[in-house]
Amino acid sequence: MKKIVLGLMLMLMVALTGSALYAQDIAGDWQGTLHVGPGLRLLLQVSKGDAKAGQGEWAAKLVSVDQGSTTMPVDSISLQNSTVKFAVSAIHGSYEGKLSSDGNSITGTWTQGPPMPLTFERASKESSWLNDKSPHKVSLIPVDKDVNLEVLDWGGTGRPLVLLTGLGDTAHTFDTFAPKLTDKYHVYGITRRGFGNSSAPVPANDNYSADRLGDDVLAVIAALKLDKPVIAGHSIAGEELSSIGSRHPEKVAGLIYLDAGYAYAFYNEKRGDMMVDMIDLRNKLSAFLAGNIEDPKQGSLDIQANLAQLGKDLQGFDKKMASMPSPPKGSHPPPPPPIIGAIMGGQQKYTQIKCPVLAIYADPHDYGPMFMKDDPAARKKALDDDKDRTTAQANAFQAGIPSAHVVLLPNASHMIYKSNEADVLREMNAFIAGLPAAKP
Repeated sequence: MKKIVLGLMLMLMVALTGSALYAQDIAGDWQGTLHVGPGLRLLLQVSKGDAKAGQGEWAAKLVSVDQGSTTMPVDSISLQNSTVKFAVSAIHGSYEGKLSSDGNSITGTWTQGPPMPLTFERASKESSWLNDKSPHKVSLIPVDKDVNLEVLDWGGTGRPLVLLTGLGDTAHTFDTFAPKLTDKYHVYGITRRGFGNSSAPVPANDNYSADRLGDDVLAVIAALKLDKPVIAGHSIAGEELSSIGSRHPEKVAGLIYLDAGYAYAFYNEKRGDMMVDMIDLRNKLSAFLAGNIEDPKQGSLDIQANLAQLGKDLQGFDKKMASMPSPPKGSHPPPPPPIIGAIMGGQQKYTQIKCPVLAIYADPHDYGPMFMKDDPAARKKALDDDKDRTTAQANAFQAGIPSAHVVLLPNASHMIYKSNEADVLREMNAFIAGLPAAKP
C-alpha cells in the first residue's frame, strides 16, 4: 500500500514539476487584441535571449498585425514568478501580465497612454495571424537613389487602383480589404519608405517631406506603367494624395481620402492649423536665413503673414489649455520615433486639389468602449471636441474643393475601411464608376 501511495505521490510531483517547467517557458508566438475601434491585433514573438548579443534570458518582437504587420523591437522582456513584463520604446508602450499555470495565456495590462486590458494566447503556426493568406505578389520597386518600396499586387481586372497606408502601417494592412476590390479593379498597395520591407533612408534632408513621399508614389506608378490610376489613401496618406493632386493631377483619374482629409491634406486659410503653420514658418525662416528666396521683400511679407496666423493658432491653443488641468511638473510626452517625427515634421500646405476627389470622414469617430471609460464626463467632452474638429475640417474641405464628394460616416473608427468596410466599398465603387472611362 505504501508503495502505491509513494508511486502516486511521485507521479503527482512529476506532473506538477512538468507543469511548472512548461509554464515558465514563454518562447513562441503569443496573440492578443487591444479593444480600440474595430480591434487592434498584436503578436508577441518571444525567443531565448542571446547572451553574446547582450540580451537577457528572453528576447522578443511585437507585431501590429492590423497595421500591416509592422514589427517593433522589444527593448526588454522578463519573466519572474509568473509575471511577464516587456517594453517597446519605439511606441512608448509597456506591458505587465500574469502567466497562467498551464503556460498558455498571459493576462495583463498594456500601457501606452491610458492602461488597457490585454490577454495573450499561445499561437501555433496554423493559427498565427501572421499566416499571410492574402492573394498578392510582392515586389521591390526603386523610387530614389538606394530607396526601394515594397509593392503588393493583388491582381484583378479593370482600372488600376493604388492603396496607400496610414502612418506606421505597411501595405499588408489591406490584405483583407484589397481582394474585395479585384472584381472591378487591378489593385496595388505601397508600403511607404521607412516601414516594413521598404528602404528606410535617414530621417533628414527632406527624405520624408510630403512632396518627397508623393514623388515616391508617382515613381511606382511610372515603374508599373499605370495609366491614370485611382489612388486611395488612409490617414496621413492624405498628404501624398494632395501632393499629387496639386502638382500632377494629370497623372491620376481621381483621389480617395479614407479619413485622410485633415490639415496635412487640405489647409484651410481661414481656420489655420497650429502644427502646419509652425512647420511652414520654420521652412520660410530657414529659406530666408539661407538666402534661398527670389524676392526678399515678398519673403518678409510672407513670414509676417505666417506669424499673424500662428498667433491666432496659439491664442486658440491657450484658450483650450486654460480649461485643462496642469500636467505634473517635469512631465512631458516622449518624442516620436525619428522616422515618424520626420514625416510629421514634413507636412506642407495644400490648398488646391485639381482632380476628382472623394473624401470619407469618420464623424464622429468611434474610439471604442475603453476610451476614457473611467471618466464619463471627460470622455463626453473629448468626443464632442473630436466631432467639432472633424465636422469643421470636413466642411472646410468641401468649401475649398467644391467639386469634391464628401461623405460622413457616423461612429466609424479611424481605420474606416475596416470598421465600415461595406460603406467604404459602396462609396468607392460609386465614385470610380462616375469617373471618365479608362483607356482600354
